[in-house]
Amino acid sequence: IMLMSYAFVAQIFYAVLGFSWTVYLWEAYLAYRQRKMYRLTTHVPQELGKIMDSETFEKSRLYQLDKSNFSFWSGLYSETEGTLILLLGGIPFLWAGAGSVTSRFGFGPEFEITQSLVFLTLATLFSAITGLPWSLYNTFVIEEKHGFNQQTLGFFFKDALKKFVVTQCILLPVTSLLLYIIKMGGDYFFIYAWLFTLGVSLVLVTIYADYIAPLFDKFTPLPEGELKNDIESMAKSISFPLTKVYVVEGSKRSSHSNAYFYGFFKNKRIVLFDTLLEDYSPLNKDGESETEQPESNDDDTKSKPKNKKQGCNNAEILAVLGHELGHWKLGHTVKNIVISQMNSFMCFSLFAILIGRKELFVAFGFTDSQPTLIGLMIIFQFIFSPYNELLSFCLTVLSRRFEFQADAFARNMGKATELYSALIKLNKDNLGFPVADWLFSMWHYSHPPLLERLRALGRAKQD
Repeated sequence: IMLMSYAFVAQIFYAVLGFSWTVYLWEAYLAYRQRKMYRLTTHVPQELGKIMDSETFEKSRLYQLDKSNFSFWSGLYSETEGTLILLLGGIPFLWAGAGSVTSRFGFGPEFEITQSLVFLTLATLFSAITGLPWSLYNTFVIEEKHGFNQQTLGFFFKDALKKFVVTQCILLPVTSLLLYIIKMGGDYFFIYAWLFTLGVSLVLVTIYADYIAPLFDKFTPLPEGELKNDIESMAKSISFPLTKVYVVEGSKRSSHSNAYFYGFFKNKRIVLFDTLLEDYSPLNKDGESETEQPESNDDDTKSKPKNKKQGCNNAEILAVLGHELGHWKLGHTVKNIVISQMNSFMCFSLFAILIGRKELFVAFGFTDSQPTLIGLMIIFQFIFSPYNELLSFCLTVLSRRFEFQADAFARNMGKATELYSALIKLNKDNLGFPVADWLFSMWHYSHPPLLERLRALGRAKQD
């Protein structure tokens, strides 16, 4: 019986490792297919000839190729590091180290939650340190090389430290309360744990843009003017309960652009990145001379795009927001929350069944104790990993469907032409590569590829 038990424990451990590497190899294969597209597609496809110049196409190709190569090596390192941690008993070693720290302050093994918080702090610190070189390379080599990085080295480290501190200030209290609920909740602890995580997620979504995001970026109200009036009118036309419109100073960090809305019930806010606004982005100040060149007969000058400005004009901004508001009007946000919470409840229910299985703890090196935090890590991160991969794929498929529906909503608002041009501009500004391998796209793209979206909008324009 003992031999059978040890064999079962070994099967659990090596099944986890085997699946992890299977997923990595699958991801590596998909990335290889996409890198092949980057390498071989060196000229603008005929279908894109009217919407993308050869200079921008080449820039996007090289940018995405660099990102893909970086992703391969960082992914290989991450997978190797995770495997070594499991094989060398890194998790029980770190747990023992956390116990040594707490014991120095007079907290014995019975103070499991205290030891769990120290363990969590050490684990996140280790992750931050080992991930720092990769983050530095990505920011100051790849993003810098392709003109996106706007950070100084001092800003980067200050930002990283601030993120770590803020994360700990949120993570540690939430984790301690969750562990307390699981320990004291009795037979129905999984219901209370689920309700607690639901409440925390709703609170964080509510306070994020007002109290957390401003710690990292400057938020200012959109100035009075035509754009603000048009945004308010559009929101009113579909009964969107808009209360404020903010511009976030994303340009000090990166030249990538974005827009989103947040808030519950009758308190909705819209946030626009300054890099999204053609007339607002400070990054355009340095390029104004390029956008107002005198006429010339030089062939090289003619071949360059007429508009080098970053961002979209007001009409295109309204089209982009029409797409975002479409997500709200069509209930996509609520549907995603419902799906997420149904999944969370199911996972907590299964966790309640599995947490009593000692074999799971023994498989990961915990022969004498069964810490609740370690149980959460083992079950949610490792045991549920096959299910998580399947769920992620299904959510990607659903997200693409939602994106087409939101595009159709903006089209029905009479903004097909403006959204068409906005998508092209945003793709250029962010150096998105418009050609994708079908299998890579199906597995990874939560947003439809540019050509698919343009085709759908193009049919509407023709109609």
